[in-house]
Parts: sequence; C-alpha cells; structure tokens
Amino acid sequence: MRELVVLGTASQVPTRTRNHNGYFLAWDGEGLLFDPGEGTQRQMLLAGVAATQITRICLTHVHGDHCYGLPGVLSRMALDRVEHPVHLHFPASGHDVVRALVSVASPGVDLRLHPHGGPGEVAPGLEVRPLRHRIEAYGYRLTEPDGRTFLPDRLAAEGIEGADVARLERLGQLRGVRLDEVTVPRAGQRFAFVMDTASCEGADELAERADLLVAECTFADDDAELAEQFRHLTAGQAGRLARVGGARALVLTHFSGRYTDITPLVEQAQREAGDAVVRAAEDLDRFGFPSRRATPGRAG
Repeated sequence: MRELVVLGTASQVPTRTRNHNGYFLAWDGEGLLFDPGEGTQRQMLLAGVAATQITRICLTHVHGDHCYGLPGVLSRMALDRVEHPVHLHFPASGHDVVRALVSVASPGVDLRLHPHGGPGEVAPGLEVRPLRHRIEAYGYRLTEPDGRTFLPDRLAAEGIEGADVARLERLGQLRGVRLDEVTVPRAGQRFAFVMDTASCEGADELAERADLLVAECTFADDDAELAEQFRHLTAGQAGRLARVGGARALVLTHFSGRYTDITPLVEQAQREAGDAVVRAAEDLDRFGFPSRRATPGRAG
C-alpha cells in the first residue's frame, strides 16, 4: 500500500485549523515520517498512524516547525516498544540541534542517525537534493525502479505458473521463453518532497517525473517579494515546479497563516501546473498515488 497521510500543513506557527508540519508516507513495507513539527504525536493519533509504522524519519532542515515534534514522536515509539531500527536522516549542519532534540526523548528506541552533507542516495531508493533556504535544507525523493508486469494470458499460453514465474523473472528466460515475451514494461513510481525553498535546480530535479509531488506553497503570487526574502515558493512557482518536472499530482502545503482562504493559491498553482492535478492539503487528508505511467521514461 502506498499512501500519503498529511498530519499538519501550517508554516512557521500553527493556526486554529492547521497544525505544524508532519507527513507520513506508507510505501510498501516502509513508513517514512517527514518533518515532524510540534504536535505531530497528537496528529498521528487523530489520523490513525501508529508509532510502530515508522521506519524512517526525514528532516528537510532544522527550523522548529519542521522538527520540534521529534522528541514526542520518539518518546511515543519508546512507550509503544518499537523494536525495529528507526533511521533518522537530516542535514549534517543540523547535527547539534538533532542531538539536542533526541537527548530529551525517552530512551529505548534503536535510533540510527544518518546526516548528509550533499546530494545523493541516503538509503535504497531514497535520494536528497539541496534546496535554497535560509539554512541548509534538502528535499527528498523516493523512487521505485522500473520493472515489468506479467501478462497472465501469455504465461498460461506458455504453461508457466507457480514458482516458475519467479524463476523466469530471476533468470530472464525459462524453457525457451524470454521474460519480454510474457511481460510489458512497468514504470516505477516516484514520490517527491520539496519543503522550504526558493526556486532552484535541486527542487526541479526532485520533481522530475514525480507521480506524487508534495511542495510548499507558503505565499500567494502577489507576495512574491516576501517569498524571495524568506526563501519560499509562491503558489505559481509550486505549479511551475510540477509542470517543468512532468509531475502528475501536486499536493500544496505549508501555507502562511495570513491566508484564511487558500482557494486563490490553488488557482494560481493550477494555472502554472500544466497537466498536473493540483490539490491543497488539509490536516488529516490522505492522498493515494495515480495509476502507473504507461511506459518507463516518459512523462505522460
């Protein structure tokens, strides 16, 4: 199962209707928690996300609205006796802050720290790219490798079934039947997470061919000067990010509290987003992934 659970959508400070940041991604057997701001533990309870589901925690940067919920989440994991290792990824320059946050959490979690100081793969299928914010920040991308989907009618015609199917997949051919004769290409899915940043190359790289792109949308287009001053995206820039990258679905979040109605931000993003479907996240929303792309390597 692959699903994004939105735990919080406010920027800088929570509002009456929006909690601080927090995003949980269920990705097959993994559970990735992104940017747990203050109050994330309670939001998990409301959303039905169990602490035992978390296998990785990913921080884009160490501003408080993106990490102050970490001690509470770790303490809950200790209380719930989470036995599996929990991997914590974060920018290396934030090491002292992360250490301080971890030190006040209840002990008992097998927490493994993974600081990164540049672009690249930080875990199998999980990559980071630098963003352009006021402190060191990185976005994340999770990628499923391209593969092939078996065609039952062709397998039946060749008399291949049971354990022989896995054997054919592993060997590439079996009893004169090639893998490409009984399968079709299957595009791997991609998830991208782009938080506090101005427009930059790293954000564009993360958004490339994303099936589901989560992007900050702190300011309306009318407040572009403020966005540049504080190194954030406007709604139109978030939409452009989706269009240039060929993303299929764009989830907007991290809204400034100055906007009580975010409908204009959605409209501004959609005008720039091309074919991408644009949605504005509300606390406790859930988002599934679009159906798979028809062909690996293509944007449509």
